[in-house]
Amino acid sequence: MSRLAAGVVLVTAQEPPLDPDDPYAPGGEDAGMTATAFMSVSLDPPLVLVSLRTGSRMDDLLDEQPLWAVSVLAEHQRQIAGRFAMKGRISDRLLFADLPCDRGEATGAPLVSDALATLECRTEQRVEAGDHTLVIGRVLTARVPTTEGGPLLYYRGRYRHLG
Repeated sequence: MSRLAAGVVLVTAQEPPLDPDDPYAPGGEDAGMTATAFMSVSLDPPLVLVSLRTGSRMDDLLDEQPLWAVSVLAEHQRQIAGRFAMKGRISDRLLFADLPCDRGEATGAPLVSDALATLECRTEQRVEAGDHTLVIGRVLTARVPTTEGGPLLYYRGRYRHLG
């Protein structure tokens, strides 16, 4: 499968607050992960799919939090993809600290400011498939923040760009 070129996205969500009944409790933190197994499923209704390793932090989070977002990364955003794909990485709070993001209106999740496209989604279905969970989400909002540059691709174990 390393011979199949794939687009690179950043999947994000906001953890629910620790105590939703306490207005003074700290809010939930942002979480993010790089994904290459992402695709459009349907135009009517608008559905997308992301494949998550079963038991991963994002899989666990999207099991309890139905709202999430996707930023389609541009070729100049290789560093963003790398930082959210690291094994044994630092906390997500630090990863988001200097990342220019906007908050999604529908999800509250971070959206990379100059991504090629951004989507906000609500989980419709979760399907167990081997060691992964396929999360199908209904697209709530879709935007194209910039038309500049090409997509960031992943091919043969490395980030690439068209051209």
